[in-house]
Amino acid sequence: MRTVRTLLAGDHFVGNDLLEAALTSALPDVGFDFTRVTLPWPLTPYGRVAEVDEASDAEEQLIAALPGIELAITQMGPFTERVLDAAPDLRFLVCCRGGPVNVNVPAATKRGIAVSSTPGRNAVAAAEHAVALMLAALRNLPRLQKTLEDGEWRSDLYAYDDCGSELDGATVGLVGYGAIGRRVARVMLAFGARVLVVDPVLDPASPPDGTEVVALADLLRQSDVVSLHARLTDQTRGMIGAAEIATMRRGAVLVNSARGGLLDYDATVDALESGQLGAAAFDVFPIEPVPAGSRLLTATNVVMTPHLAGATKQTAQRAGSIAAEAVAAWLAGRDPFGLVSL
Repeated sequence: MRTVRTLLAGDHFVGNDLLEAALTSALPDVGFDFTRVTLPWPLTPYGRVAEVDEASDAEEQLIAALPGIELAITQMGPFTERVLDAAPDLRFLVCCRGGPVNVNVPAATKRGIAVSSTPGRNAVAAAEHAVALMLAALRNLPRLQKTLEDGEWRSDLYAYDDCGSELDGATVGLVGYGAIGRRVARVMLAFGARVLVVDPVLDPASPPDGTEVVALADLLRQSDVVSLHARLTDQTRGMIGAAEIATMRRGAVLVNSARGGLLDYDATVDALESGQLGAAAFDVFPIEPVPAGSRLLTATNVVMTPHLAGATKQTAQRAGSIAAEAVAAWLAGRDPFGLVSL
């Protein structure tokens, strides 16, 4: 039986016990010599660490644990150039996320270390959360709950000018059509909505079933609800600003559960205050945690959650399973699903 010296650098979401169980179940004929490090996320927020982003500040822990390690699995471990320098025997690194933002991939590649991620692990959770945000914003659920908490019975909110809107018959625009966007589209179609999609990889002449592929300007102009599902890149950063919001239907709803950098939040609050936007819902923000004094905290008709769209038990379990499948492929000499290449 082959023995693989393996570092499990889990945390309080994708835990080491979960990772070990996934590996040993998928690879019963492989002997794993485990070293374990438990990182503090999500009890301690992640941030930038040296040249990588969205990582736990744990370089020293990893440096101490990596000598002799061939295989490493993590979610939030900061695999910086400095950390990789301490891993001369490392050959395969699995990052249990949609993309390895916390890994210096060029530095790993230079050292002969293959890097894989677990794309799609949170697609179900994130899609369901996006739909929940839409519904909460359309029906103003936080405001309604607060009336009860304040001891009020606001039956007057049944009035035409104060009540919400339905998804059935609405036009919903999805900016981004990856694993999450596709799931949201299916749910929207089931609700009876018309679904418009923007994604550079889609051909307008061959739209996915039931959807319409349009230009961003047309999507913004026609949609009652706009939901962002694009990756944050140099091309998409700040893609929705004051000028874009001004072209939207007056009273439309804007939802962002992708990345805070896609959207100008000051312009969004301005639009909420003017009535250009009827409501907005966010799971992601330009600065996390949201700083005290942020205009978002006092804006009207806003639904907010603290970057928890992917937080389900099934997401963590799926991350472990996909990671184990990647390890099985690597050990068999095949390219793993989620292999990152430069």
